[in-house]
Amino acid sequence: MRILDFYQQYPDEQSCRTAFKAYREKVGVTCRKCGGTEHYWKSKREQWECRNCTHRTTLKSGTVIENSKLTFQYWFIAMHLLSSTKKSFSAKEVQRQLDHKRYEPIWAMLHKIRSVMGSRDGKYDLCGEVELDEGFFETVSPNRDREKALKRGRGSEKQTTVLVMAESKKVDDPEWNKKHSTDRKLGFIKMKVIHSLKMKEVTPKVNQHVTKGSSIISDGSNSYNELSKSHEHHPQVVSKKESSKLLPWVHKSISNAKRLLLDIHHRIDDDFLENYLNEFCFKLNRRYFDNLFDRVMIAAVSYRWNYLGERYG
Repeated sequence: MRILDFYQQYPDEQSCRTAFKAYREKVGVTCRKCGGTEHYWKSKREQWECRNCTHRTTLKSGTVIENSKLTFQYWFIAMHLLSSTKKSFSAKEVQRQLDHKRYEPIWAMLHKIRSVMGSRDGKYDLCGEVELDEGFFETVSPNRDREKALKRGRGSEKQTTVLVMAESKKVDDPEWNKKHSTDRKLGFIKMKVIHSLKMKEVTPKVNQHVTKGSSIISDGSNSYNELSKSHEHHPQVVSKKESSKLLPWVHKSISNAKRLLLDIHHRIDDDFLENYLNEFCFKLNRRYFDNLFDRVMIAAVSYRWNYLGERYG
């Protein structure tokens, strides 16, 4: 959605509240007390009342905006900014655009939006042929001893390990191969922060996000040895140069995500890396959608936020 179209459609607070109500009714309101889905709207109180148990549900309840003191218009503008470009916006820039006095509420708002993006993507599993590899993202940690000499390279304390899974379908089209320098087409992608590359952590994470029986292509790492029990696993021992040809879309996605984070954010805390990756994957998975703002709104009314994502429960 272009910025002029956005402000024509949502010029004030009331228009945003009305639109938010419409999105909630489109997705469906569920009663927290009895689980009923039939409600009627009480306009004076701006609440839904369950026809079954008369329990009331507020406009914000059960959504990303629950317990927020920021205006609906702030939330709409933030969701528009995040969905209007392939890149992103820092919390400091959004604060400047909104002319808000305090940084912390804007930072929290953006992380809540990124969190529900991840929750929405969590509804879908990968299937078919799936590329699998790990990436290492440089992060900072408040618990890290800064005076301690940190080792470099793989396993460095300065890096957070991310498991990257991407649907990859073979294409028999010379024009496609010439344009994309690979004979595989990218489907959906998932990036999940993990504590280590031990089999006992990697295997359950892959089983959680990849449909049983799917064909998994990976390098010859020992971390993936148990995947053959639930999937068609095709490990190949290759050099670093050949790895990018074996797993083209995983490597492109990792490099693009790193570049995006470096361009926009000065530092990434390891606790919140998952949320930044949620935003990247959410946009990439919906790259062919005409109205990404609409998809963000559906995620916003469908889920409550969770700062730390599934890594921390």
